[in-house]
Amino acid sequence: KIDPARIHDYILHGGYAALEKALDRGEPGWVVEEVKRSGLRGRGGGGFPTGLKWELLARQPGRRGKVLVCNADEGDPGAYMDRSILEGNPHSVLEGMLLGAYATGATEGIVYVRSEYPLASQHLSVALRQAREFGLLGEGILGTDFSFDVQMIRGAGAFVCGEETALIHSVEGRMGEPRQRPPFPIEKGIDGKPTAINNVETWANIPAIIRQGAERFAAVGTRNNSGTKVFSLVGKIKNTGLVEVPMGMTIGQIVHDIGGGPVGKAKVKAVQTGGPSGGCIPADQFHLPIDYDTLAAAGSIMGSGGMIVMDEGTCMVDVAKYFMNFLRDESCGKCFTCRKGTQRMYEILDDITRGRGTPEHIDLLEELALAVKDTTMCGLGQTAANPVLSTLRHFRAEYERHVVDKRCDAFLCTDLVGAACQAACPLETEAWRYVAMVEKGRLEDAYQVIREANPLPSICARVCDRQCEQHCQLGAMGADPVAIRAIKRFVTDRVDPAVYRPPAQKPREINMINAPGYVRLRREKNLPVAMFFGEGPVDPAYRLNLSDFPVAVVGAGPAGLTAAHDLAQFGYPVTLFDAEAEPGGMLLGCIPAYRLPRDVLRKEIESLLTENVTFRGGTVLGRDITVDGLFEEGFRAVFLAIGADRSWRLDLPGEELAGVFSSMEFLKAFNLHDKELAGGNVGIIGGGNSAIDAARVAMRQKHVQSVRLLYRRTSRDMPAFAEEVEAALEEGIELETLVSPVKIRYIEAALREGVKVETMVEPVRIHAQDGRLVGIECVRNRLGEMDASGRRRPVPIPGSEFTLPLNTLIVAIGERPDSEPLNAMGMDVDKAGRVVVERATLAAGREGVFAGGDVVTGPNTVVDAMAAGRRAAGAIDRYLRGEPMHNVPQVRLPSVFVDPAAVEPDDDEAPARIEPATIPAPSRQKSFVEVELSLSDEQAAAEARRCLRCDLKFTQRTNEPLTVG
Repeated sequence: KIDPARIHDYILHGGYAALEKALDRGEPGWVVEEVKRSGLRGRGGGGFPTGLKWELLARQPGRRGKVLVCNADEGDPGAYMDRSILEGNPHSVLEGMLLGAYATGATEGIVYVRSEYPLASQHLSVALRQAREFGLLGEGILGTDFSFDVQMIRGAGAFVCGEETALIHSVEGRMGEPRQRPPFPIEKGIDGKPTAINNVETWANIPAIIRQGAERFAAVGTRNNSGTKVFSLVGKIKNTGLVEVPMGMTIGQIVHDIGGGPVGKAKVKAVQTGGPSGGCIPADQFHLPIDYDTLAAAGSIMGSGGMIVMDEGTCMVDVAKYFMNFLRDESCGKCFTCRKGTQRMYEILDDITRGRGTPEHIDLLEELALAVKDTTMCGLGQTAANPVLSTLRHFRAEYERHVVDKRCDAFLCTDLVGAACQAACPLETEAWRYVAMVEKGRLEDAYQVIREANPLPSICARVCDRQCEQHCQLGAMGADPVAIRAIKRFVTDRVDPAVYRPPAQKPREINMINAPGYVRLRREKNLPVAMFFGEGPVDPAYRLNLSDFPVAVVGAGPAGLTAAHDLAQFGYPVTLFDAEAEPGGMLLGCIPAYRLPRDVLRKEIESLLTENVTFRGGTVLGRDITVDGLFEEGFRAVFLAIGADRSWRLDLPGEELAGVFSSMEFLKAFNLHDKELAGGNVGIIGGGNSAIDAARVAMRQKHVQSVRLLYRRTSRDMPAFAEEVEAALEEGIELETLVSPVKIRYIEAALREGVKVETMVEPVRIHAQDGRLVGIECVRNRLGEMDASGRRRPVPIPGSEFTLPLNTLIVAIGERPDSEPLNAMGMDVDKAGRVVVERATLAAGREGVFAGGDVVTGPNTVVDAMAAGRRAAGAIDRYLRGEPMHNVPQVRLPSVFVDPAAVEPDDDEAPARIEPATIPAPSRQKSFVEVELSLSDEQAAAEARRCLRCDLKFTQRTNEPLTVG
């Protein structure tokens, strides 16, 4: 509505009416009281009450004059609130300063603006000229005895000049550095005159307060935090820009309701408020209101209003490092602790992000940050530690992940990540390497690379959740990521597994003092330790090797199979126990054949059952075997790798009726026993992979008429793989979102024996065996506030209940391990049924017992379970050999050079991702033939050429000898 270069526009919309009102009243003290009653606090970050500051200035003797300053030195990266006001409405600032001058008796005004704001400076210059021409600045303003003038001073851009005493030095022509207080600027400021400094937004609020009244201003916001606040909303969010909101609005409302939430699928992780000296607030605290006191209690500050939204792709250690780099450069250097403390904090953070950090570095960093906060003189130094202290407070696990595991889960710290596809893979498969070899047609070499890391390559080529693709740098640049899993499938389909040659195992020494097998032997035979070290006669019968250390693995799923494979390669004899008649676990029982053909599955599992691996099926833990019994049987270590195959219940009456099944029960009945449980109208409750699998299997069964999937949130929030959801919809499965079940309906068996049925009845006193399912009552939801998972909580809509007629109901709302037998065996089990283990070693709290996979994490991916099996095998190996249990993680950077592909000069545009073809939906509705097809030779080579070859950054820059692949 206002042209900033036309004073007439400002006056037309009520401009300078507040000044006229104050001058007509003729009471400077009334203006001060109105500002005090409004509750306005300084919008520059400190939040000092504006009216109180003016009152202090008004009390100062004015023999040499008083000065008002508008601080427009907006130095926060990503913030432009002050610039926007000066560019769009400079007269609002001038009117605010005029009112402040009238209230306090000031005669001089200064607008200190950054030199980097040319348009703001231009518009302010025009506004100053026009105000003087209209008699609003200078001597005898509007015919009164009130005189006040304003000049503009351009700052040199130093961030520290945002601090008021440093700003005063800069205005006086001296180096911009703070000084000790007292005396405060209100007593002795610019050229020794009493000086009050407020920021642009504070001054712009004054005319509204005087024009409309303090009560109306105070009615907006919250107690002690009145009015509105302008924020610069930037970062990983859909709607960026300036937002003006009432004080007290929650962070979540700003981020999700106004900002529109995250840009992509990554969830919002944190918000950084207050600029470089602010802190980071995690997503689980987005319920906090935006006000000065709450933010300070959360470890942040309001600042001038910068708000940077960060998603899961943000490394919080890197964030702290970025801001600390900014602050060390902007420190004036006057305080030793600020000058050297910010530098040293940056150096520690840099070491952590480069893999050189230790746990001691974290403690040192925290101690140093507190010292800087407590011992520096100005606001910059006192708040410089906020980025470090807030990230340590809320995201300490990320620091520990960097220093203990040498991993950056945001894939930003290059020296820890290397090639993102390799770092993202739980098995650390060198995806970049086999992709490069496919491009060159070296398929056997590519298979060797895959198989060295993954004992189940053909299985993972079909059911892996593709974490490598999720973090592919090509995808991070906005293009579609490389189809790595499809390339793996291409290789495993075309190469005979017989070409694989296991790498030679290094000789594994045994520490005979600590190795459990030797310790037990000495105790059993009462033998002296000297016998084992050549100090006495050594009986050859006691010369043990790894084959004398049998290991029991309970559970023949992906975790157990991988652990057994690795332990067997080390030289240990392994016995695999499983409740089912054949190995495979969840791979065999829960993944349908159209995703994972049974011949592929069985052939790959069979290849792992070597002479060192024995399988004993039909053996149930707690019934046929116990942990103590396994040790009595002679096993030296036990690895628990049972799956999470017990479904959570809806806890609705009637859930035990005929026709109601859990997803695990339903899938296992068909996959293991070829038994069809579904018929008629089928409903599936859930949105995960097991729900989708159950829906697609049900659709393929003979007596099914329709399949409907019920999910309580939106389709975007479904945890199932997106391609599986799309395939289900193509096959005719109906998706009903934002609905929740509330009642299961059934017909009483006695009524079915001859009594005419006219209506469905609620379950009251009827036993499960007396009824059958006929329908389910649901309620529609709306999305409410965000919950701890980063998704909006579904809230039932009253009066939206409806009933679906069903003959079969499958509940797929989650799974948990069946760990009841483990409680009786001395295992520590949490409320969700998961075994509690030592994170680094997977030790389960009993000597020689380890656990990993779904029994520890709950339902997880195939490749994560395999990675747990690999970690367990390494820990068991170290345990049996008497070595330290904690393995020191190593950063795996690319070290093999593979020639990059030749790029044609006319290749201006990046080629599109090649997706594997699928069988047409009508042809697969009742078929269990594998749905996804393999790439052709040409497609695989073309897709491989899309790879950015992140590895070349490492294999070309080093001077050390490299392996040439």
